[in-house]
Amino acid sequence: MVEAKLAGLGSPLTFDPTSPEYIADPYPILRRIQEEEPLHRTKMGWLVTRYEHAAIVLRESRVWGSGMTPERRRSVLGSGPMFEYASRRMNNYNPPEHTRLRSLVTKGFTAKRVEALRPRIQKITDDLLNAAKGIREFDVLETLAHPLPCQVICEMVGVPLSDSPKLSQWTGAVHSVLAPVAQPERMPAANEAASEFMTYIRALVVKRRAAPGDDLLTALIAAEEGGERLTEEELVATVLFMFTAGHATTRDLVGSGLLAFMNNRDQWESLVSDPSLAPSAVEECLRYCPSVQLTPRRALQETMFAGTAIAAGEPLLVSIAASNRDLRRFPDPDRFDIRRADNEHLTFGGGIHYCLGAMLARAEAQIIFGTLARRYPKMELAQQTIEWRDTIMFRGPKAVRITT
Repeated sequence: MVEAKLAGLGSPLTFDPTSPEYIADPYPILRRIQEEEPLHRTKMGWLVTRYEHAAIVLRESRVWGSGMTPERRRSVLGSGPMFEYASRRMNNYNPPEHTRLRSLVTKGFTAKRVEALRPRIQKITDDLLNAAKGIREFDVLETLAHPLPCQVICEMVGVPLSDSPKLSQWTGAVHSVLAPVAQPERMPAANEAASEFMTYIRALVVKRRAAPGDDLLTALIAAEEGGERLTEEELVATVLFMFTAGHATTRDLVGSGLLAFMNNRDQWESLVSDPSLAPSAVEECLRYCPSVQLTPRRALQETMFAGTAIAAGEPLLVSIAASNRDLRRFPDPDRFDIRRADNEHLTFGGGIHYCLGAMLARAEAQIIFGTLARRYPKMELAQQTIEWRDTIMFRGPKAVRITT
């Protein structure tokens, strides 16, 4: 248990992201920490809970570096394929390595490319829902929100859709151990998945070098900046990163957002009556129930922060969940309001590490919610007990069953 006790309070102030209570509903304890000790010492590092502090950490890359040190990463992941992959994830690099890598990857991940995908995302959405036609009750995650992001990335990269189930399974195993604490019981499956996934991508890179196509992998292979290109290992890690970063997070956004809609019926009815609200509705889902709950950072130098001396190398955990519901930044933050104005949430991070896939995630979620509202305006939650995935850094329901 990660625990801190404050003198003079009746009960201990406890941050334990592995506890059943926190997994079921993290917001009450995060609100208490935010009010009583906004920079909160835990065994995993300093927990940052207020919006103003979180924004500084996410945007000032000269002071706050991304990810863990190699030594810390090895202590969490061991020395196998997961360590090899995580060490090359783009969001774990800092300048100047990050600057070079992102400039190359951005060339193959343009706004034009994402916008061109919208008709295809709509077609995949319709096809997946058509497969459930006539079924009165179904799980939206299993039917739509889980397969769609993986299929979209497959098409972007140039991977056969028939491989989507296998890639989705590997992605889930890899994603399950991306946390600042060791989870030894999950490591064998994660290492096996990472190894098989990287082998698969290496073979794909060989094919694309021999026969280029009109896809993102070909664009990444061809991308060049100042005479620099991505190495093969960087290519492999970047493609794997696209699957792990863009698949589960979109699924969780749709699942958590759908629960917010169903528990706030007036907001669902607003979207049904006015489909143009889809973009602002997605922004409110991103704020209200972010898929990424915690983002790790570390101090690159000794500094004073929020009235506290932070030593160089000390780890921080930015609570996106708490920051997005900071009443100092958002009026009535626990209210789900798809017409909310001035909704500059921190779900996609900030600064040089701002999420490269933000445009794609927004496009997918807008199409999914808009299509559900059009096809199933009267849908309701089926009788069920909502269970949440027991991950530390990410949050989403395991299933969301609806009746149409």
